[in-house]
Amino acid sequence: MTPATPTRLAPAPSAVREVAPSTLRLIAEALIPWGLLAAIALVLFLGVWLRLGSGPLVWGRSYVLPFLALVPLLAAFHFHLGRRRVATLTFSRTADLRAASRTLMRRLVHLPRALRLAAIGLALLALARPQRTSADIAEVEGIDIVIALDVSNSMSEPDMRPNRLEAAKRVLLKFIAPRESDRIGLVIFGREAFTQCPLTLDHHALAGLLGDVRLDLIDGRGTAIGNALGTALNRLRKSDAKSKVIILLTDGDSNAGNLAPQQAARYAQSLGVKIFTVLMGRDADINVNQDPFGGAVRAVRYPVNPKLLEEIAGLTGGTPYLATDASALEKRLQAILDELDRSRLKDQKGRPQELFQLFAALALLLLLLEFVLALTRFRRFP
Repeated sequence: MTPATPTRLAPAPSAVREVAPSTLRLIAEALIPWGLLAAIALVLFLGVWLRLGSGPLVWGRSYVLPFLALVPLLAAFHFHLGRRRVATLTFSRTADLRAASRTLMRRLVHLPRALRLAAIGLALLALARPQRTSADIAEVEGIDIVIALDVSNSMSEPDMRPNRLEAAKRVLLKFIAPRESDRIGLVIFGREAFTQCPLTLDHHALAGLLGDVRLDLIDGRGTAIGNALGTALNRLRKSDAKSKVIILLTDGDSNAGNLAPQQAARYAQSLGVKIFTVLMGRDADINVNQDPFGGAVRAVRYPVNPKLLEEIAGLTGGTPYLATDASALEKRLQAILDELDRSRLKDQKGRPQELFQLFAALALLLLLLEFVLALTRFRRFP
């Protein structure tokens, strides 16, 4: 009887799989740090989106943005190449290895590095100087108002001290100051009409342009009321305000220009623009001036037409007023505003809103969190 040949036992396949992980498992472990980085980026994106909304951003230093390509390169070094330089701890038993690899903290070992990389990306975004173009659009309540101011020669009369024009400018400055939510424009007219300031919420600039108005700024040998109204309507034609108003300040009759005041009033009526007229001066139809070369007195007659101003206001749903002094003029302007409804409008104002502080603060927060984690739960030995 021949002796049995000893049989060599092969290792169990399960034991081999325990020692050498599969290719899919290696790929999954390699993708874990990238998943952490992507999750952090997603959380940051959602946080910024909830804070700022979905409006477009403008980058003041757009040349910094290409440097964001360094973040994935640094990630590849930290997550893969850098591990070769770190000391490893070996396990004598496969059971210990299996237990260590299945814990949650084992999978989050790259979290501090992912936080650091996200902080670098945020710092680069802050350096790119993000700005919000839609955030400097302020939604306010207000009225669109164009003031048509007469600067013809008759506005030099001294029945309003020191003269009608200067008295009107002082009252208008008081009128403009508290109207923070109203867009206001300025048209000046004499023999012709010009836009001195378009509709704006920048009342400081408007006040400066109003201060520059003087009697000899344009040809004052006439009063083109129709042209003044037409120029003001051009300023209001594209307005989206519910209430659109022209305030006409004059002391004379329409005797110049190529547009009839009644025709301009009908245009205003079709556009939904109300015209409020203010006839300035006392006894405006006859003005007595002292002869500068002697004691003789000469009478200068400036034509007025109160009925024309009443007709213009009546066609558009406005109100005609008479102001014989500065105090009365101030009351008339306030009465005009009391008749109007407030409307919603949007106007672009000021500089774009700087947002780099938000990105820089988030970068510092992530660096602080990475520092705390690296000193506590994810501290490395040696």
